[in-house]
Amino acid sequence: MPCPYEDLYIYQLEGLMDSRAAGDVSGFLGHWQEENSAFLFFSAPAVGEVETILRGQPHLRLIESTRMSYEQWQGPGIAGQRFGCFRFLSPWAPETPGGVDGADGIPILLDPGLVFGAGNHPTTRDCLMALELAAQSAPADTALDLGTGTGILALAAAKLGARVLAVDLNPLAARTARRNVGLNQLETKVLVVQGRAEEFIGMPADLAIANIHGEVMLQMLDAPGFRQKSGCILSGLMRSDAKEVRRRLSLLGLRIVEEWVRDGIWHTYYAVGRS
Repeated sequence: MPCPYEDLYIYQLEGLMDSRAAGDVSGFLGHWQEENSAFLFFSAPAVGEVETILRGQPHLRLIESTRMSYEQWQGPGIAGQRFGCFRFLSPWAPETPGGVDGADGIPILLDPGLVFGAGNHPTTRDCLMALELAAQSAPADTALDLGTGTGILALAAAKLGARVLAVDLNPLAARTARRNVGLNQLETKVLVVQGRAEEFIGMPADLAIANIHGEVMLQMLDAPGFRQKSGCILSGLMRSDAKEVRRRLSLLGLRIVEEWVRDGIWHTYYAVGRS
């Protein structure tokens, strides 16, 4: 099938938006809420539609509108690339996964939609490498993916044999992750829910995966439920947060098996309980 994304018409609003107001609007692709800014995505110019939304929610204010190509928004994807044991495919590419994990790697179909997390960030790639290492050394039967985004890490963990609970606060991210779970026919292995990572860290799981902001990460490390995990993959950490996370992992009795540092900035840890 052809790629469903071409030019994007993006309207940035100030304020917290009720996404139900745009649910039936023609050409509406999705809504991304980032703190006090709402980004509305349309497949065609939507000045009138946005004005209607603003009249219905007068606390909102239009800040700016932008037109850009899908590639400008999302950046180059990873379809056709291989990272470790994983091979990524696009649902609209001519190649198909064949349904079998073969010599060419474990296939994962990924449609990032409008959500950041196409796999092109170094922290995502390092998390994939950490997942492969974890599967070789201490395979997890259950995993918790906090801040799942497109669901890419949850899909990888499931392909390696784990049952996964994937969590994201953003409704658009949760919806995108559910679509990717369906594309890979992993509905019986991956459950996607919308919610705060801090509220789900107490869920039972062998392995906790989190590629999220350092502030949220530090809150999770303080949660009693984190101490129940036998292993974790933590990423998205810049230098100062990484140093503090390393210190807290040691205090919690977790041993860092492997650390990845990219561009001297981004840190990823794979840690397990001390034996």
